[in-house]
Amino acid sequence: LATSMTDLSALRGLCPALCRLPTLVYFHENQFAYPASDQQRGGVEPQILNLYTALAADKVLFNSDYNRQSFIDGADALLKKLPDFSPRREVAARLARSEVLPVGISPQQAPPRSAGERLSLLWNHRWEYDKGPEQLLALLRACEAAALPLDVSIVGQQFRQQPEVFSQLRALLGNSRCLRLKHFGYLESAGDYRALLASCDVVLSTALHDFQGLAVMDAVAAGCRPLLPRRLCYPQWFAETYLYSSDLLQPSREADAACAALVALVALKRQGPLAAPDLSALYWPVLAMQYRQQLLALRG
Repeated sequence: LATSMTDLSALRGLCPALCRLPTLVYFHENQFAYPASDQQRGGVEPQILNLYTALAADKVLFNSDYNRQSFIDGADALLKKLPDFSPRREVAARLARSEVLPVGISPQQAPPRSAGERLSLLWNHRWEYDKGPEQLLALLRACEAAALPLDVSIVGQQFRQQPEVFSQLRALLGNSRCLRLKHFGYLESAGDYRALLASCDVVLSTALHDFQGLAVMDAVAAGCRPLLPRRLCYPQWFAETYLYSSDLLQPSREADAACAALVALVALKRQGPLAAPDLSALYWPVLAMQYRQQLLALRG
């Protein structure tokens, strides 16, 4: 069992004994659908390695249909650019046998929420460009202009370097008359993080890159109502009522759409507690047997 970070074709070539063992590769992300960054080097080598790894495996699994389809489409687009006689049809046939099996989440008892005048909003992602902090800033500015009563928590893993926009987010929340800063930064304690999930009404994503959305799923399992852009993996897991319009070319329009959704949620909370969708089909006790079946099937 290998992840997509493994160069399986090289590994099997360097260790010939592995060629006699059935191999399953699990793609939790792929290099064809990764958003571009100034820090990334150019070239197609990461994509080629992803493709070689998939072709070297006896079985390929993806954590979402978005991940699988973007890989298949990206691989075909890459092969289309190659000289004549590229094996597009053969590769497509091999990849068509791949399947989707998501990573499971831990079952949780979601504590009851209550009605109220203020909405508790959570953004729980890595503090990097691909999670859409610029989109988050545009949204919170729209919420400030609309005078929405929000208690905002911005938490997640941080690194030595992080986008400057997080300083702007903290300044905006610190100076706002309607937006209150509840948490800002990384929570070292898993217990504190779980308590935060249990206390929030809404979990928000502004991501440019999310192949399954585990942080969102964990928050929803803890009772948060999701508010997510209509892109990436989110439409696979969540109904239309939990999505807002995606418009990466016009961020202000996307911010207005998300803000309008929050206006409606503030009104709903005044009438009663917000409800979260049921994700029990994604709990580990449900999915574990499917993983077991995939591994047993490799044995023939």
